[in-house]
Amino acid sequence: MNKPVLYIVVPCYNEEEVLPETSKRLKVKLSDLIVAGKVSEDSRVLFVDDGSKDRTWEMIREYHEADEHFSGVKLSRNRGHQNALLAGLMTAKDRCDCTISMDADLQDDINAIDGMVDQYLEGCDIVYGVRSARDTDTFFKRFTAEGFYKFMELMGAEVVFNHADYRLMSKRALEALSEYKEVNLFLRGMVPMIGYKTGTVEYERAERFAGVSKYPLKKMLAFALDGITSLSDRPIQFILTLGLGMTAGGMAFLPRALYKYSKSEHENDTALLQSSLWSVGGLVLTSVGIVGDYVGKIYLETKHRPRYFIAEVLDNQKD
Repeated sequence: MNKPVLYIVVPCYNEEEVLPETSKRLKVKLSDLIVAGKVSEDSRVLFVDDGSKDRTWEMIREYHEADEHFSGVKLSRNRGHQNALLAGLMTAKDRCDCTISMDADLQDDINAIDGMVDQYLEGCDIVYGVRSARDTDTFFKRFTAEGFYKFMELMGAEVVFNHADYRLMSKRALEALSEYKEVNLFLRGMVPMIGYKTGTVEYERAERFAGVSKYPLKKMLAFALDGITSLSDRPIQFILTLGLGMTAGGMAFLPRALYKYSKSEHENDTALLQSSLWSVGGLVLTSVGIVGDYVGKIYLETKHRPRYFIAEVLDNQKD
């Protein structure tokens, strides 16, 4: 059996502070895997520059020129983490037997790569890196993150609990992923749809090595909303159910209200009326907003715009 060619795909956006350490650790890990005979000498670390404004791409070019095991992809402009990751995976797809995707900040435990490769060699097409604990997170982040996964399941989206984008995918799984053409990407929800044989590797997530997080609270909330509306139509079903329930409740209350009115027992319920109007008005606006978000996504999908453009590729694989 030939040794598999592994590409470690690392999306980067303004990562000049952490790249020296990231490249150093990944080079050691890749070398260890090659020496152990688990992966081919043609394996690479593929950095994807997502339109960085600092020296990220210059550094990637330097690593590539100094060591053939470093490759690079430069996007024409910033397209966001999910598009950058997809660009790296699709670039690697025709060059490798499997990929491992991970962030550049070194929060994902690099040693978990060994377990992923082992499970791939045992026949798994997809191996998820799953956090064993969230002890390093603040209470707020832990509460919101775990609540997010549970809410996604409630909304009908198939996600792996405590898994982000640290995963191994075989060439067959990558080919299947390339069949998904939607513009609104939520890869951690799309990959489980593929099926095939899967496995998991648990690891402890560390603090960011250097630099600042590229996912502040505002982006995290937007990402969560995209995930829900990209994978499930259950929010619209919920609106319909709630609307029918409120209509039924109103119809049931109507005879009693008419009876009291006919007996002149009605009083000045201005406060109650105002409260009801604000509640119903808020519900209507929220419902319209949710439906509008879906309509907006449909609008973008119908345009069939490219998800990204690749400006340059650095790769000197022998084939």
